[in-house]
Amino acid sequence: MGESTGPAVMVLGVLPSLAAAGLLVWAVACRRAEMRRRLGRLARPTAVCAALSLITGFAPPQAGSGWKMAEAALLLLLVAVVTRWSPVSQLALALTPAALAVTLWPLPLATGESFLESIGIGAFWFLPVVAAVAVGAYPRRQALRRRRAVAEARSAQRLQLARDLHDFVAHDISGIVVQAQAARFVAATDPSHAALALERIERAGLSALAAMDRTVQMLHGPEAAVTEPLPEVSQLPLLVENFTAAGATEARLDLPHPVAERLSREAGSVAYRIVVEGLTNIRRHAPDASRATVAFTPTATTVEIRITNVRGAGRTSACRVARGGGLGLPALTEHAQALGGTLSAGPHGDGGWQLTAVLPAAPLASLKEKTS
Repeated sequence: MGESTGPAVMVLGVLPSLAAAGLLVWAVACRRAEMRRRLGRLARPTAVCAALSLITGFAPPQAGSGWKMAEAALLLLLVAVVTRWSPVSQLALALTPAALAVTLWPLPLATGESFLESIGIGAFWFLPVVAAVAVGAYPRRQALRRRRAVAEARSAQRLQLARDLHDFVAHDISGIVVQAQAARFVAATDPSHAALALERIERAGLSALAAMDRTVQMLHGPEAAVTEPLPEVSQLPLLVENFTAAGATEARLDLPHPVAERLSREAGSVAYRIVVEGLTNIRRHAPDASRATVAFTPTATTVEIRITNVRGAGRTSACRVARGGGLGLPALTEHAQALGGTLSAGPHGDGGWQLTAVLPAAPLASLKEKTS
């Protein structure tokens, strides 16, 4: 290794080091809120420092090895900082010249080495560049994963809120509308019937408020506990009874006794949502249908749910298709598929409609073991 000394060489040697050290001091000598913004603006200055280092390394007179090693150490620190904080579009601008400056700095000082030895020296000094990039890339990747996880959690929460509002609030509000319409027509001739309708409106309104309270509690964050659990299969008789009382459609529930015990809590909640969606669609699209059936059919490992209504006097299934396109059925299909089940809907019989879902259930043998 050969070194040149003298005032000119000293000036050239100290310039890149001072520039790199000044950049780091400028980036951290500020308030914490400002520091992150400054760290993200170091890509272009780092490229300038790397260019100065290359110039002082290859343009005569050449700086001494002591200053060049200091430059290499400071450039490696800048490489780690730039990899961590700079925009992706500026990484190549800074990392390429910095990697060249650190990798090639010993070559002008080497005398008598062969070409292969020079390649070995450059490869040896390229390893610290890789390490510096790794040091900056790891926390950057972790931060990106955290941001993605937060975005996915927020998206899942928004979808859950939309489903709750659609499944429960929309059902209760549609019942309120039907009851209000009925009360308006009979208020003058049958005040007692209007009073009953007002009582049902009050119950539906309270139920809608309870669903909205659950939604608001979810908005407060994961630390806010939900005080009221989501409805499940055991509450279906009351749901069907209220549906029949609220409109012209008579609903019948066929719920064998072992069904509720065989469905898990999550599957039971999905089953309740499916029934709510089916009855809400009947109320919206076939309000004058005379009859609707909600039937649960257990099998060895599943429970089949069928919600069927006859054709309304003034509407057809085509009307339902024209007014479709909501979020209820697609969301419930995703719920059912996530549990390992299926969900489908389509025309049934002479202008009627049928919603069919199959959900996994505990085998009958395991249920008998629990009860024995």
